[in-house]
Amino acid sequence: MTPDWNSLSNAPAIVVAGKIGLAYVLALPTGWYSEKEGHAVGIRTFPIVAMAACGYLLVSRISGEGDVSRVLQGLIAGIGFVGGGAIIKDGMSVHGTSTAASIWNTGAIGAACALGSYEVAIILAFLNLLTMKALVPIKKRLDQEPFK
Repeated sequence: MTPDWNSLSNAPAIVVAGKIGLAYVLALPTGWYSEKEGHAVGIRTFPIVAMAACGYLLVSRISGEGDVSRVLQGLIAGIGFVGGGAIIKDGMSVHGTSTAASIWNTGAIGAACALGSYEVAIILAFLNLLTMKALVPIKKRLDQEPFK
């Protein structure tokens, strides 16, 4: 009998571990890239945020005690607070907003894994990494041009 990956009340440990593991793996590329670029948060932070978001939702679902929408609300606010710590204002410039947004997105990846929305998690992970890598040259060019 194949286990139901979306029903967690009697889920085998391997199902739970698979969801947490997938959240971890999907967050690694963004963490690696962030670390490689010398950002303050990187290879350790992103996977931990994804695992924690996944874990909170799994505990809520397994115990049957938590309302998923309320747990999500708390995660969104809490991860937003963590991401806010990555934002640094220096005079007239602000740094770290894309890192903060990536931390927030990583929480969504973990939540999607916990809820069985694997396609959402994969798309979020791919687009986050693509945005962080592919748009850097465009951002640098825009930063050099004076505002008109």
